[in-house]
Amino acid sequence: MIFEKLLQGEPSGIFGIGYEDPNTVGIICIIIILTLVVCGVRVVFAASIAGIIGLVELIGFGPALGNIGAIPYSKSVTFVLGLLPIFILIGFLAYQAGITRQLFEAAKAWVGAVPGGLAVATVFSAAGFAAVSGASTATAAVFSRIAIPEMLKEGYDKKLAAGVVAAGGTLASLIPPSAILIIYAIIVEESIGALLLAGFLPGIFSAIVYAGIIILWAKFNPTLGPPSRKYTINEKLKTLPGVLPILIVIAVIVSAIYAGWATPTEAGSLGAFVVLIMAIYNKMKLASLKIALIETAKLVAMIFSIIWGVLIFVRFLGFSGLPENFANWIVSLPYDPYIILLLILLGYVILGMFIDAIGLLLLTLPVVYPAVILLNGGPDVTADQSPFGMSFNQVSVWFGIIVVKMAEVCLITPPIGLNCFVVAGVRKDIPVTDVFKGVTLFFIADILTILALVMFPAIITWLPDLMRS
Repeated sequence: MIFEKLLQGEPSGIFGIGYEDPNTVGIICIIIILTLVVCGVRVVFAASIAGIIGLVELIGFGPALGNIGAIPYSKSVTFVLGLLPIFILIGFLAYQAGITRQLFEAAKAWVGAVPGGLAVATVFSAAGFAAVSGASTATAAVFSRIAIPEMLKEGYDKKLAAGVVAAGGTLASLIPPSAILIIYAIIVEESIGALLLAGFLPGIFSAIVYAGIIILWAKFNPTLGPPSRKYTINEKLKTLPGVLPILIVIAVIVSAIYAGWATPTEAGSLGAFVVLIMAIYNKMKLASLKIALIETAKLVAMIFSIIWGVLIFVRFLGFSGLPENFANWIVSLPYDPYIILLLILLGYVILGMFIDAIGLLLLTLPVVYPAVILLNGGPDVTADQSPFGMSFNQVSVWFGIIVVKMAEVCLITPPIGLNCFVVAGVRKDIPVTDVFKGVTLFFIADILTILALVMFPAIITWLPDLMRS
């Protein structure tokens, strides 16, 4: 009977509940995807399977096949999606040109003498690299090769050395250019320029919190991270030219977006061109350029695959009507909006233990974002009418930065913790269990940072508001 319905292009009733109850189908498919992910199935396949089952159940085999087939092309030709490979290429070019090494040496010279100085230098140099990279895993992989050997040579604890690299890599999620901010912007149809500017101050704030945690930790237990030798002023000044390439790229991208004389895609392309010129100036070999292009292609292919797979599931959610019903249910809860928001963020912490950051955003935002907007009073609300004291545009950007920060937490939480596995993969001598132990304090730092961003939204909204005014 089911096969006859499939051939006729009718809703199949696979679950035996009838296609008249799309919400129930939606809930069952969510259970399917979570079960598959917990069992170790990659998000791209888990989302595709659940989405295909749901679509066939609701609209029939023929229409479902048409929807599924249209997704890869329709989403790949999105103009703003072209930013992803550009920003990722910038990071790999900077690494292959040796710019990252120069950045770390400069940070070591300026802050290495404080308690845990090399770890602090790793945080700030990772933040600098994040400003030209946009990819957390790439940042973690690069500094596993550069910073960990330096810290171990100075007698640093393995757990701290590995933990700071894994946590420092997450800064690429916030500091522009950020691949994951672009994905958020595409899903909720928010201004990419506003989001990239909004991530700048929270990213710097996160780096400062990380540095403070390291210094306090090393002061209480000096054996974890002894301070390095003091550099003279002349030695410090000699390291500054190595930082200039990063500063120039940041200035080009941020000023172009802020001033409005270039779109984010154009600004990113200009940034990539600047890095390429600097790489040629640094005498980067053709073989290194080839490696940068191949690594960029690999990472972009992985990200696009996840996007395609999850968007099949997102398309199914649209047919199920579950996002709208969830939003209405959230608004009807008899609790303060801030309590509801914290419960949503707690849900992200739990889901982040099993789903990678990009998959987490793609899966949850179609359901959660409408709920948060409705919780704030809807798309037409003014700041005076909002329970959060923000207009629609402000809340959209504010929530985006907080959710992306939550995605950072997912990168260092077990059992998925992708950045931790990247560090352990590069450093075979450090077990992944030690990496997870090393990120514990940084996890606490992230929670404190998120609370600060919730309580003081101006940290996020100040720069975008300036741009809009």
